[in-house]
Amino acid sequence: MSILRALRRRVLTPNVRETQLETRGFHVKDPAAKHQLETVGATFLQGYAYAVEARSAAEAEEWLETVPVAHRGFAYEGAGMGAVMLDSLTGGSKRLTGLLEGEGARHDYMIYVGIGWAMARLPRFLWPDIAATDPVLRWLILDGYGFHQAYFHTDSHVRNPHPAHPFHWAGGTDAYSARVIDQGIGRALWFVGGTDPDVVAGLIGAFPEDRHGDLWAGSGLACTYAGSADENELKRFAALAGPHLPNLAQGSAFASEARVKAGTTIDHTRMAARVLCGGRTPENAAAVCRDLRPAHCDGGDTPAFETWRRQIAATITVPLYAQNGAGA
Repeated sequence: MSILRALRRRVLTPNVRETQLETRGFHVKDPAAKHQLETVGATFLQGYAYAVEARSAAEAEEWLETVPVAHRGFAYEGAGMGAVMLDSLTGGSKRLTGLLEGEGARHDYMIYVGIGWAMARLPRFLWPDIAATDPVLRWLILDGYGFHQAYFHTDSHVRNPHPAHPFHWAGGTDAYSARVIDQGIGRALWFVGGTDPDVVAGLIGAFPEDRHGDLWAGSGLACTYAGSADENELKRFAALAGPHLPNLAQGSAFASEARVKAGTTIDHTRMAARVLCGGRTPENAAAVCRDLRPAHCDGGDTPAFETWRRQIAATITVPLYAQNGAGA
């Protein structure tokens, strides 16, 4: 059986070369940033492999918990993708459900993003049934889908971006789906731009103006969670955001919540929260997210997920504007 599991891992797991910056044609800021981004990619694939090779979700989580804290969330993100890919072969949801009900519950933000990666690789009829997922956080699945498309299809989604098209899925309104995909694309831009604030801001600026807010939000999440920028670079990034500073701050708060909830807060998280979330600690920024999270998801033109994001942005940005000397 171990031979079969190893074979399953070899067949299902993408090649690590696909995550190298030279392969992707991404900007290289410096050797340290390159190493960080490639470590993120390799760790994602490690988590993916754990999910498809393990005998059970519990065993996969035992392996995932051995990943260093700084990168453990990325391993769980990869495991989310791997679990869906494995489940698609069996026609069930046992591996994904097991992850979300075990230790992975603390990493649900990242696992949901990983589900979106799998959707980008699978034909629609093999997409997982998301009915049992969290009705608010399930939008992060589309964030993962958008990240995947920008990361692997960079020409059509970043360098020469096509118009944002409505995206039909079972999770909610089509019109808003395209916006969440943009949030994932924005997160990928931190990687495409090699964590260089000027390059990333330039990439965002090439998109139509009406897409900038969601792109800045995604980049705010990535620069806080993935890191590889110093304090002056993050201050520069905040200045470049201009009127989209609230979006940047909201993304940063989301990243803080994801790390605090999972117990993977690192020094970079603390520095990024201080710079981008109005001098707050990650714990304070996470508390804003938790306190404002909607208790239910009633119908309406504006999904509860978007209302939540707007409220976080407004709350986080009040002291942030004062800190940076920006106008409202």
